[in-house]
This record gives sequence, C-alpha cells and structure tokens, in this order.
Amino acid sequence: MELRYHTPLSLEEQRAFGLDTPQTLAMADRVRFAELDSQNHVNNKAYLSWFEAVRVSYFDRFCLGHFNGVRPRILLHSVHLRYVREMLRDEDYVATARVAAFRQTSFTMDQQLWSGDLRARMSAVVVLGTPDGEGRIALPDPLRAQFVEMDRALDETA
Repeated sequence: MELRYHTPLSLEEQRAFGLDTPQTLAMADRVRFAELDSQNHVNNKAYLSWFEAVRVSYFDRFCLGHFNGVRPRILLHSVHLRYVREMLRDEDYVATARVAAFRQTSFTMDQQLWSGDLRARMSAVVVLGTPDGEGRIALPDPLRAQFVEMDRALDETA
C-alpha cells in the first residue's frame, strides 16, 4: 500500500494500514531524522507535534465553519499521553483524531498513532477561548450534534 502523506485517509486506507477501528480523521507521514533522540528513537516532543498537527487539522476541517467567521482560540487544557512502543527513523505512521466527549466550552479528543500497530495514544482536553483571550466560547448546538453523529462522542453536560 502506498500511503498518501498529509492528506486525510479513507476508511479503507486506514484499515489497510492496520488500524483496528478507522477514525474520523487520519493522516500519514514519515519519521524524520530531526525527530530522533540520541538513542535513535523518536523524541517524545515529536509525538506531541504529530498529535497537534492532526488535532488542528480536525478543528479546521470539521469545527471552524460552525463559528461564523470567528476563529476561537484553541487552548490545550490537559493531555494524557501513553507511549506503547518506540518509533524509529523512516517509519511511516498514521496519526488520528476524533472527539470522544464534550461539555459546554470544551471537548476531549482521543488520538492514536499507528505504525503497523498502536504506538501511542493521547487524550487531550481542548477549551475554546475568545479571540481576545478574555473568555470562553460555547460549542454551538450544530457542532455538538456533529460530534455525536460523526464521532459517537459523549455529551458530558447532562
């Protein structure tokens, strides 16, 4: 299978790459030399960058249109990152993102990193702030409904 880098992968492409459950957004890339540490393993910071890239892409593709031209600040509240298995130079990988749950002004993303098998998993709580940084922005009802329909996300406001 030839991977398409930096482009959303279809459900079939995700399955062909080995994902056990295809995700809402999955994008492929390859480990670069600059992402290695002194032991020739991928540096921990690289995982955070990869997850950030797919998280921002998810927001731009699926969420931004719900805010009527206003670009909310994407504030990373907290993360829980679990490293499952090391990554090495020149390995292809697929980073994924889906919304697992949401509240009034925040949502939790479930993110995975695959390279033949699961290599890392991250849960990230994202809060939406006003452009001036003075407050929070509520998730619009159509976006909340989209999270439920598209990602099977849990509504944690009840």
